[in-house]
Amino acid sequence: MRRFQLVLIKPSHYDDDGYVVQWLRSSIPSNSLAVMYTLSADAAERQVLGPDVAIDITAIDETNTRVKVKQVVAQIRRHGGFGMVGLVGVQSNQFPRALDIARPLRAAGIQVVAGGFHVSGCLAMLPEMQADLRQAMDIGVTLFAGESEGRMDALLQDAAAGTLKPIYNYLDDLPPLEDAPTPFLPRATIGRVIKHHASFDAGRGCPFQCSFCTIINVQGRKSRRRSPDDVERLIKQHWAEGVRRFFITDDNFARNKDWEPIFDRIIQIRERDKIKVHLIIQVDTLCHQLPNFIIKAARAGVTRVYIGLENINPENLLQAKKKQNRITEYRKMLLAWKKAGVITYAGYILGFPGDTPAAIRRDIEIIKKELPLDVLEFFCLTPLPGSEDHKVLTQKGVWMDPDMNKYDLEHVVAEHKVMTQEEWHRVYLDAWDIYYTREHMRTILRRSAALGTAMHRLAAVLFFFSSYQAVEKLHPIQGGLFRLKYRRDRRPSLPMEPVWAFYPKYWGEVVAKHARMAYRWFELDFIRRSILRDPQCRNYTDQALSEVSEDESETMEMLTQHEAARNAVERARRIGRAKVTAPA
Repeated sequence: MRRFQLVLIKPSHYDDDGYVVQWLRSSIPSNSLAVMYTLSADAAERQVLGPDVAIDITAIDETNTRVKVKQVVAQIRRHGGFGMVGLVGVQSNQFPRALDIARPLRAAGIQVVAGGFHVSGCLAMLPEMQADLRQAMDIGVTLFAGESEGRMDALLQDAAAGTLKPIYNYLDDLPPLEDAPTPFLPRATIGRVIKHHASFDAGRGCPFQCSFCTIINVQGRKSRRRSPDDVERLIKQHWAEGVRRFFITDDNFARNKDWEPIFDRIIQIRERDKIKVHLIIQVDTLCHQLPNFIIKAARAGVTRVYIGLENINPENLLQAKKKQNRITEYRKMLLAWKKAGVITYAGYILGFPGDTPAAIRRDIEIIKKELPLDVLEFFCLTPLPGSEDHKVLTQKGVWMDPDMNKYDLEHVVAEHKVMTQEEWHRVYLDAWDIYYTREHMRTILRRSAALGTAMHRLAAVLFFFSSYQAVEKLHPIQGGLFRLKYRRDRRPSLPMEPVWAFYPKYWGEVVAKHARMAYRWFELDFIRRSILRDPQCRNYTDQALSEVSEDESETMEMLTQHEAARNAVERARRIGRAKVTAPA
């Protein structure tokens, strides 16, 4: 029997020193890798290459596993070159690394296919081929745009026959997800993620029109979703492998039209079958208006929720077409999640047209005082290829940094009307220090104690998000456990460091960083313990924890600080009056 070698690689990207961002244990599972592994395994089981051909699948997430190109070449050559490497789920900031992996593979005659949001976003939104996509095609890399459900058989058959096309473009034909193979990775691969988190997409597509978003232009604005049967099957498949935690990667699970039957099925699994899974989901700021959404989320095992807060200036939100975000609803929504015992994360974007360093610092202080939020993570407004923002700037000929490696949402890659690039980057770094002060983390933990939520879990999350930018100089979502660096895995445009310089520096960094991390952990744990020793900790309250009232539109600084905020309040009042007077 011939054995087709399929190697699936989810690339990482380079840090500012040119080394691959990689950990002994990474923090976020790759759903793209899980989807591609499952579709490939399904094709192998159905023998799509014929009854005399087996398909051997290797899955590598480079954020936690080193890619050894020579070994990949040797593996495929042992089988007479009968194989293919798939660079999967490649985001814009990962495309330079993906090309650097592809070049020696192509030089060795290995077939390479690259897909993901960068390829799909560029082809979806731009009339001309991006320079880096042309570079990939020039060295013989096949580009794959769109989703792979229903297309994997043809791709593998073309690769087995040595007849891969230059481009496979399925952007205009989004496949249904019901009854499609559900995302799964072997336990050995999931085991390299902290706490063995797995992932799955319960649905794809988002109805909103945020100008900085790529998802709506790649996955569409129509809700496509998996069935409750699909979700039950994938949960039980993972449970059998000892996996208990899942990240549901829907960009906005609240707009999945089947959120309720999916939650109901997971509740049934937890309460009837005693399969106690824990979930992380992503939602919008109006999810609390869906009857029973938050209550059922908590019953289904949601312990953490990511919320696209983005900004507290209504003018900035409108300019980004984020009309669904209403600052008058922020406190209601966050209090509802807090009372359900769920840890709240919010993304906050810096660099909207109306932002200045002073305004950003002021707004963060308002958030600390008035919103019952646990984790705030900061991003630079980035014109990602595939977004409307990137398309508009490209059409206008506006300067954008040509180095895609910087498009990781923590580097400044475009110009701003008010701030210089240096000012913008400086306030991004300062934002972490402003929010994660020792005193404010004490406040966050005191709020948690007052509501009776699990402080040890929250303390661990606060430690993670307050430390990685300060110590590792990386955004926390790129973080992990024990940073790995390999001397030979440096970006080719930078010189390879000599042995006598690289290793002392690397191990010196390891010792120094872990010492700082240990100090920060013990400091935070001391705060947690001191709060628990206080017999009055359950009686704590502050402005953020106060119940939402009618008069807070006159007292809350978030709602009164400028004309845009006051206009948002008045607009909310008009909507409220219209609902009251509307005929039944």
